[in-house]
Amino acid sequence: MEPRLVGPGPYRATRLWNEIIELFRAGMPLRKHRCRFKSYERCFKASEAVDCLHELLGSNQNFGPEVTRNQTVKLLKKFLKNHVIEDIKGRWGKEDFQDDGHLYRFPPSSPLKPYPKKPSCGKEVIKFPDWNELEVGTSQEHIPVKSVTMNSELWYKRHSIAIGEVPACKLVFRRELTQANIEEIWKSMTLSQLQKVLGLDCLDEVLDTKLVNSKHIVQNVYNVNKQGIVTLEDKSKELPHWILSAMKCLANWPSCSDLKQPAYSGFERDVFKTIVDYFGQMKEPLLTFHFFDVFVSVLGLLQKHSKAIEALQITCLLLPPENRKRLQLLVRMMARVSFNKDLPRLSESVRTRTLMVQAFSRCILCSKDEMDLDELLAAKLVSFLMDNYQEILSVPSTLKSSIEEHVVHLQRVQIKYAGADTDAMFPPPSFCHQVSTDEFEYQRATGSQEPLAALLEEIAMNEEIPVKDKKKKLKQFQKSYPEVYRVRFPTPETEAVLFPEKTKQKSPILMWALKKPFQPFHRTRSFRM
Repeated sequence: MEPRLVGPGPYRATRLWNEIIELFRAGMPLRKHRCRFKSYERCFKASEAVDCLHELLGSNQNFGPEVTRNQTVKLLKKFLKNHVIEDIKGRWGKEDFQDDGHLYRFPPSSPLKPYPKKPSCGKEVIKFPDWNELEVGTSQEHIPVKSVTMNSELWYKRHSIAIGEVPACKLVFRRELTQANIEEIWKSMTLSQLQKVLGLDCLDEVLDTKLVNSKHIVQNVYNVNKQGIVTLEDKSKELPHWILSAMKCLANWPSCSDLKQPAYSGFERDVFKTIVDYFGQMKEPLLTFHFFDVFVSVLGLLQKHSKAIEALQITCLLLPPENRKRLQLLVRMMARVSFNKDLPRLSESVRTRTLMVQAFSRCILCSKDEMDLDELLAAKLVSFLMDNYQEILSVPSTLKSSIEEHVVHLQRVQIKYAGADTDAMFPPPSFCHQVSTDEFEYQRATGSQEPLAALLEEIAMNEEIPVKDKKKKLKQFQKSYPEVYRVRFPTPETEAVLFPEKTKQKSPILMWALKKPFQPFHRTRSFRM
């Protein structure tokens, strides 16, 4: 079984879990092992399972080479707890798997997680507000605008060109947009762009849009310093000074201006432990529980580098400003520490980059309800954040300019002609693009024939339909769509394959056929005297 890329969409964590189980069952070598003078067929050692799964995860593009052996052991513990594997005595349900020589085997069928029912939703995320609607009690009839009609002759005299008759028009004064209106526009257009980048029909599949605070988006865009770091209005939500000093110390090692460095050996490890302990005691990750599914969905775009960066840029705008600022400072420190060759090793057994990912991935991304692939998914996202933090944690300029232009357009006084839509010159975001005439004709032909061909194939291959009914349906289909039918059954022989002739068997001679024909009942004379 070949691994496949699990793209963005709903229930991505569940799809990845099922994908890994199927790949592990298909790729794990099984053979005979002896244990305590007894032989066991089709089983494997725990260390062999770790080797196989670690190699599988490392070569899988959904996870990558960042997966450590320790993370693989943790995943196998969850396999044992969920009865994906069991020991040779049939025991499971506990996370007591160790990287040793104990023997394990697969149960007859490993349980795949079911997918929840897909929510029904439309194509649009949020309806764009119609700012042309007047408030109750207001009217535009008092605007002193005179309807003007000009013929071509008068226009030619004035401008030396004749363009025909100009229809009646009037000035349209937009009502003033409030701050709440502008924030709602930012929310609507931001979510619309996120849906487009993810390629989803509906954001409700991965995000509860009601939990998105429009104020947070506007604050994250405009309340920033020269370095692009968010500035908070509520200073009580800032990081403590001593934590900031510790983070600057490691990020700028060995030069640190605002912290006097003691001379003892191992000082940098104590500073690192202090930072890890502070972020580890947070009750909620920086990316919040509400946005877990949408960030996991973005992971499906990592093979498309520019798309993934744009999706993460937009998604990080949805965070509360204090969370976004802490994420900016933490990821920047992690990246600098990982590439700082002057900083002594913070661990004897683990590389500094791997240590950064292991230490902070859970405080950046995790689900409210513990999930089986939390750690692996968080490690994948944090690694990508560290490599591209300057782009991801900056404000997307294209989105910002398009929204600002839309707001200015809504506030501008315009001329409206009778029967024309004022906003036609500035249409809302569209998910369509223009195609050529040849492309349109090709899509019209193939687009209508493909579903019909699929329907014909379903009728032909459905063995549950009686032969008589199948022949009737095929004749009706041939009469209605002869071209599609001819492609599937070009000759009578191809059609005859569906209805093989059955050899007629002679019906057995029944015993009753040998007897005399049925004689009608005759009344007999009663013996009664």
